[in-house]
Amino acid sequence: MVTKVLCVAEKSSVAKAVAGHLSGGRFTTRNTSNKYIRNYDFDYRFSQWDHCQVTMTAVQGHTEEIDFIDRYRKWSDCDPADLFDAQITKNIDKSKQSIADNIQKEAKKARVLFIWTDCDREGEYIGTEVRAFARRGNASIEVKRAQFSNIERTHVIRAANNPKDLDERQAMAVAARMELDLRIGAALTRFQSLKLQGRYGLAPDALISYGSCQFPTLGFVVDRYMRVKNFVPETFWYLKLLHTRDQNTTTFNWDRSRLFDRMAVVLLFESCMAGGTALVKAVARKPSKKYKPLPLTTVELQKQGSRFLGMNSQRVMKAAEALYTSGFISYPRTETDQYDQNINLQALIGKQKDDTGNWGWGQYAQNLLDGEFDQPRRGKHNDKAHPPIHPVAYVTSPALPDADQRKVYEFVVRHFLACCSKDAIGETTTVNIDYGGEGFHASGLTVIERNYLDVYPWDRWESSQMLPRYQEGERFTPNEVTMQDGKTTAPGYLTEPELIALMDANGIGTDATMAEHIEKIQQREYVFSMQKNAAAGTSSRGTGRGRGRGGRTASASSRGATSSGGNNIFVPSNLGVALVEAYDLIASDMSLGKPFLRKEMEVNMKRICNGELSKEAVVHQSLEQYREVYAKVSLRLDQFRQTCARYMQSNTGQ
Repeated sequence: MVTKVLCVAEKSSVAKAVAGHLSGGRFTTRNTSNKYIRNYDFDYRFSQWDHCQVTMTAVQGHTEEIDFIDRYRKWSDCDPADLFDAQITKNIDKSKQSIADNIQKEAKKARVLFIWTDCDREGEYIGTEVRAFARRGNASIEVKRAQFSNIERTHVIRAANNPKDLDERQAMAVAARMELDLRIGAALTRFQSLKLQGRYGLAPDALISYGSCQFPTLGFVVDRYMRVKNFVPETFWYLKLLHTRDQNTTTFNWDRSRLFDRMAVVLLFESCMAGGTALVKAVARKPSKKYKPLPLTTVELQKQGSRFLGMNSQRVMKAAEALYTSGFISYPRTETDQYDQNINLQALIGKQKDDTGNWGWGQYAQNLLDGEFDQPRRGKHNDKAHPPIHPVAYVTSPALPDADQRKVYEFVVRHFLACCSKDAIGETTTVNIDYGGEGFHASGLTVIERNYLDVYPWDRWESSQMLPRYQEGERFTPNEVTMQDGKTTAPGYLTEPELIALMDANGIGTDATMAEHIEKIQQREYVFSMQKNAAAGTSSRGTGRGRGRGGRTASASSRGATSSGGNNIFVPSNLGVALVEAYDLIASDMSLGKPFLRKEMEVNMKRICNGELSKEAVVHQSLEQYREVYAKVSLRLDQFRQTCARYMQSNTGQ
C-alpha cells in the first residue's frame, strides 16, 4: 500500500517551491477554502517511507492565538493586576480557521505528517500547532519535521530524506514567551493607560501600550538623549607639530593627546619652544592587515544594511525574507558566524562566476576559484541550526522585483565573496620624536594588496599621509609648533546600527525580532526617526504631547524619515521620556526602561531550550519580578504621575 504523506510549510511560497523541487515540477494543484493556500499533489520516494503520495500545503505563520477568557477581556471588569494570574485560553484565529480545517481534512488520509516550518524557535512552535490540527483528523499520524536552511533544490532533497523530530523544548520556550508577553503587556498597558488617560494632553481614551522588549529599546534611546541633553562641553588644549621634508608636510600629534589645564599646556609649550631641535627616537615599520568580515549573521545584516544600504532594519529583513523564499539566499535568521567544514564554499562561489547580470563580481569569483580563495574567519557564535547568511543561487538584477531586494542580494553576495577572500595587506610606518621633553608621533599607511576590498566597497582602507624618510637618532628643526584648543562634543543621538548593537549586547529580543521592536516604538510614537541634519543643533524631541501613543513631533522630517536607515537618528517623544524616567525613579533596581528583566527572561528561554528549566518555572519567576515592579509603581502612583507631568506639561520639555 502506498504511504500518504502530508507536508506543511510555514509560508505558501515555500510550499510551492518545495513541491516543485520534490516533484521535479510535476505536481497538480488544488484550491482550498483559503484563497492564499493551495494543496500540491505529487509522488516522491522518501528514503524513510519509500514511494509515497504527497500533499504539500502551508499555514500562514501562527494559526492560533492566546488570550484571556471573556471575564478579563473588558478593562472595566477587573484590576490590571489580576491579569498576572488570569485564566488564558487558546483559540484559532477566525481568519485562519480554514487553514486548520484544511490540515485536519488532509491528515485523515495521511500516515505521516512532515512539517516544513522555518527551523527556529518560532517554527518549532508553529510545528506543534500544525501537529495538533493534524491529530484532530488522525490521532495516530506519525510526525516528523524537515531541517533546512534554504530552499535550493539539493538542500530541499537532503532535508526530505533526513527527517527529524520536533524540538519540544524550543516550542515550550516560545509558549513561555507568548504567555509572559500577554500577561505582562496587558497588565502594564492597562495600568499606564488608565492612570494617564485624559492627563497632560493625552486623549481620554489614550492607549499607552507596554511591551517587555519595546520599553528597554525605548530606554536605550532615552538614555542617549539625556546624555546629549545634559552634556556640558569642556575646553581642552593640545600641541601640534609640523615638519616639511621633500615637499611633504608631516603632522606630528602630541602623545598626551589633550589636557584640560591651560596653564599646564602653556608651560609644556614653552618648554618645547626652548628645546631647539626635535630628536627622532624611533622609526617602526611593520606589516598591517585589515581583516575581512566575519560570516554574516542576522544582527550584522540589519546593522550593515542600515549603515551602508540606507534601509531601516524592517526593510532589510523584509527583503531578505523575500530573497530566501525565492531560493536566492539562505535562511536570514541566524546567530552563526562560522561556516561548517562540510559546506562546499567553492560550489557556492562557482554560481557567481558567470555574472550575466553585470553585478560586477564575476571575474572576482573566478579568481577565487583559480587560487585566490581563503578560508573564512571563524567567529564565536554558532546557533547549531543555520549557517551564516549566504547566496545559494545566482539571480540577475532585473529578475528581482524591487530595489530593496537588489540592494540586499548584492550585499549578501559581496559579503560572502569577501569572507572567502584574503585579508587586505599593508604596511604602517610610525615615527616617534622628542621635542623639548614632550613626545610626538606621526603614522602613515601604505596599502600593498587590497584583496577583499576589491569586492566589498563598504569597507575603506586607504593609504594615508606619505611619511618622508626619517632615521632613528637624527635631529630636525620643526617648521611650526602650535598650541591649540578645542571643546569636547556631546555623543550623537542613537543611530539604528547603534541601537541594534545595544539590543544584541543586552539580550533584548532575538535576531528575528529586533527590527519589529524598533518599528513598534516608532508606531507607538514613543520615538521618532529623524534625519541627522534635521536634528543637528537642537535638543528638542519634538514639541507635541502626543495622541496617546507618544508625543507627536512638529517636524515633518521626523515623520517622513522612518523608512530610511543609517543616516537617521532616534529621538524620544515627551511621553517616551516621561515613562522611562518615571520607572527609573520609582523602581530603579528593576526599572522597566532598563534591559535587566528582559535580558534575564531571554536567558531563561535558552535554559528551557537546553532542558535546564521548565516553562512553568520561567513563567512563574518572570511574573513575580514584574508583579513586584507593578506593586511599587502602584504604591507610588502620585510620584509616577508627577514625573510624567514634569516632561509632558511643558511643550519644550526642556
